[in-house]
Order: sequence, then structure tokens, then C-alpha cells
Amino acid sequence: MSETVFLDRDTLDRGDLDLSALADLSDAWRPVGRTAPDAISETIGEARIAITNKCVIGAPTLDACPQLALINVVATGVNNIDVEAARARGVTVTHCRGYGIEAVSQHAITLMLALSTRLVDYHQAVQRGRWAQSPDFCLLDYPIRELAGQTLVVVGYGDLGAAVAHKAEALGMTVQLAERPGVADPRPGRLSFEAGVECADVLTLHCPLTDATHRMIDARVLGRMKSTALLINTARGGLIDEPALAHALRTGGIGGAGLDVLSAEPPVNGNPLLAPGLPNLIITPHSAWGSRRARQRIVEQSIENLRAWMAGAPIRCVT
Repeated sequence: MSETVFLDRDTLDRGDLDLSALADLSDAWRPVGRTAPDAISETIGEARIAITNKCVIGAPTLDACPQLALINVVATGVNNIDVEAARARGVTVTHCRGYGIEAVSQHAITLMLALSTRLVDYHQAVQRGRWAQSPDFCLLDYPIRELAGQTLVVVGYGDLGAAVAHKAEALGMTVQLAERPGVADPRPGRLSFEAGVECADVLTLHCPLTDATHRMIDARVLGRMKSTALLINTARGGLIDEPALAHALRTGGIGGAGLDVLSAEPPVNGNPLLAPGLPNLIITPHSAWGSRRARQRIVEQSIENLRAWMAGAPIRCVT
């Protein structure tokens, strides 16, 4: 057993999770709500195991904490860890996978439904008293569309993309799979990225952010989409050229967008997509993954990761 520090517990646990089994695996269990960037090395101290969500652990921290032997990331992405530096120093890095498939796929479908029914617009109209002022029994000020019969194009067909496709098919949508940009020879059963963009009534993104996918949805791609098409992004904000999307929404280039992610989070320095008046745009604060059950799955996987590492047979490793 070893001393374990959780550097940013509050990013995962809102007081509704059971972390007792993690504590039981440690001689000394130190959960810290949040750790400032300049206090990470000091907070790790003599701990051999560090659990983190978004705290950055790079080579300077690894050098300052030579006793550190395991970093467990309570997320899938490990871009906040210098994996090569950890590998060079013999530090194991583990992470969690697949914990949010149901929560995120449900969120993606929710965004599609809300945009198609203009749910937010109608709710706001009622709040502003426009229904009470209507000469008719209803308001039909915003065009409503049915998802049944529409074409959903999925970019990134892993477990999450497959879960969204399955739910969409239950709504009567036709699902098409598209390759990522730059794939010259699409696999059987898949469209090229360009063909997928052009035929999509709804385009949903479920691929990682890499050099190849950075700003893959740019002005050129948006210009090839149907003017009625919806864009859904529950993956990474950097997949989209945000000024270009803001322009497309403002000028009617596409029909709407539902986003759970932005290129910088939190958007403390602003973002063109936060400008007032952009039509049929819904932004949620990177909350799609955050159901209590999904977060508890992260805890369960972390327990498995620590136990396996202690037994000398680490799992879910990235080093």
C-alpha cells in the first residue's frame, strides 16, 4: 500500500460519490479539492500515487517528485500528462475508458432533439409572456422538424459514436458513417468525410482532437453543409473553427449547433460562440459526461487500476 493524493477531487466528486474503496487502498489518503498549478509538486509531496483529472503533471513535477510511481487519470484524455517524460522515469500512467458512453450519447441525442423542436426558443418565448399574449391557443413561431427520416452522419465510430447511432436509429433516423478528413479510400460501409458532410441532416462528432482533426469543421466544410443541417459536438471544442461556426449560424449557413465543448474551458477569455443573438445554438458546459453513474464508474475503474498496479499487472495503461 502507498500514500495516495487526489489532486482535484472536486472536478469529479460533488459529494455524491463513494470513494471509500480508494481510501482503503492507501496507507495515507489525501483528497484535495483543487490544486493550483504552481502547487502541484508540493501537493504531491511524498505520495507514490497521484490521482488527477485535469492537473498538469509534466517533467518538472516528475523531477521534483522522484518517488512518484503511478499517475491515475480520472478521465480518458491524458493530454495534461507528459507521458513521454513519465515513461522515461518509469512512472506508470493509467486512465479510465468508456465510463460516459450512456451519458454522453444521451446528451448528444438531447441536443439534436432540443434543436429540432426549438425547445429553448419556445421555453424562452413562454417565459417572456409571448404565449399569454397569443391570439391563438399555441405558438408556432419557430419551425419544428422531425428527426425521423433524417440522415445522421457520425464522424468517429467508436463505442460512443456507435451508442449515438443506436439511439438515433430508434428515433427513425438513417445513420451513415463518415471517415475523418484526409482518408482517400473510405472503408467499406463508410462515406468519405466530404460526402458525409454534404449529405448530413445532422453531423455528430465523436473523434479525438489531433493535429489531423484540429478545426476539421472550418469555413470550407461549413459551406458544404446543408443550410438546414445541425452540427453536434460532444467531443472536443478544437474540432471546430469557432469563428467560422459563429458566422455560419449568424448568416444562415447551417440550421443550428449543439455543443458541449469549447476550445478553451472554462471560456474565461470569451468565445465568438458566446456572442448574444446567435440563432439555434445550444451550449452546455462540458457536462455531458457528468451523470452520477458515469462518475462512479470512473471511481470503480480507478480502484481496478490501482489494485492491478499494486499486484504488478497494471491495466488501462498509457505508458
